[in-house]
Amino acid sequence: MISVTTATSVKETSKLKLRFENPIRVNRLKPNPTKNLIAIDTKGDEFHAPDYTINDIIKAIPKECFNSSLLKSLSFVFRDIFFMLFFGYIAQTYIPSIESTFYRTISWTIYVNLMALPVTGLWILAHECGHQSFSKYGYLNDFIGWILHSYSLNPYFSWKFSHKKHHKNNGHLRKDMAFVPSTLEEWKSKRGIDWLSEIAEDSPISSITTLLIQQIVGFQTYLLIDATGQPHPELQDKWYKQFQASHFNPTAPLFDKGDFWYIVISDIGIVIQCTILYFWIQIFGWFNFFVHWFIPYLLVNHWVVFITYLQHTDVTVPRYSDKEWTFARGAGATIDREFGFVGWFFFHDLIETHVLHHYCGRIPFYNARIATEAIRPILGIHYRYSNENMFSMIWKSLRWCEFVQGDNGVLMFRNHNGLGVPPVDKPTENL
Repeated sequence: MISVTTATSVKETSKLKLRFENPIRVNRLKPNPTKNLIAIDTKGDEFHAPDYTINDIIKAIPKECFNSSLLKSLSFVFRDIFFMLFFGYIAQTYIPSIESTFYRTISWTIYVNLMALPVTGLWILAHECGHQSFSKYGYLNDFIGWILHSYSLNPYFSWKFSHKKHHKNNGHLRKDMAFVPSTLEEWKSKRGIDWLSEIAEDSPISSITTLLIQQIVGFQTYLLIDATGQPHPELQDKWYKQFQASHFNPTAPLFDKGDFWYIVISDIGIVIQCTILYFWIQIFGWFNFFVHWFIPYLLVNHWVVFITYLQHTDVTVPRYSDKEWTFARGAGATIDREFGFVGWFFFHDLIETHVLHHYCGRIPFYNARIATEAIRPILGIHYRYSNENMFSMIWKSLRWCEFVQGDNGVLMFRNHNGLGVPPVDKPTENL
């Protein structure tokens, strides 16, 4: 009787794992990683690489957390659309009648920032569709996600496929797909130097320039040429060849052969939206287009980069070499941050529950807080959370987290600005 019960429990756990984990097949239990690995993070504290498995995490999550409701998910879509229409109606009705140019400009500025919040929310809900956590109906998830992402000129299937590989390889120095940090050697090579002593400390102006470029056009360049993704050496002999790595190219090295027509469908969504925007301008004019769509679109891209960068870049967040990477270690190489009302209401808890999201992307966002609390005892010291102001943290991350370095397969962020633990100016081996 005992053996039957045990077998049934194992069988149920196996079914749960296959059904509810990220919709990708990966080797999550990489053989023979080194146990009890310790590294020193950027602040000088000990970092202990986790040794638990993904099964330990999945078994700790209540089964009801995996349940998604189409009606509940749709209610958030309609809620975000309601706020878009509400903000737009208030702005179009009252702002043009403000006589003072100064106060009218201030009002439009407040409006475009408010409008970007529910539009970002819709982008995040499309992200839920890509993970198939929106509902249990796969084709419906993809149809809704395609519409919502196309509105913001995001190629749905293209991003879905590359994002899936990001989840599959998160924290892997050579296989991750987003915000891939440079090693010290790569960082020096980009600057054409042999030794750190050859370059002076970056000025704040340099960091501000980097920040502005990242936040204004960072996501567009990621989609267009796979910037901040894995390098494509075969494409880099000519700068224009990097466009072959575009998310809009069905034959890009980002994708598998079977993805071709899905990428085409993504591009069709972009063409349709561009056509709609053309008629929008023709009917309502350029100013209407700028305040109601274009500037909010830029701000949505800012929020996407802002959120994603801070989820994966921190002085305590590691990267792993191939030998020491496991799915469980990689999934934990992220951090939950607190963003207050905007985070839980408009951004659907994506910021506050991102650690859980990497362990199990199939859990809908409205169940993620419960699931996060359930896995925290398993994660223990390996759970990372910060309630520091996110706007100050992005500045700190830019200055502190320039490249990664390590000699035991666990690589931590370092910088040449004299902040935290100094780098060792020697080649990194065994990656």
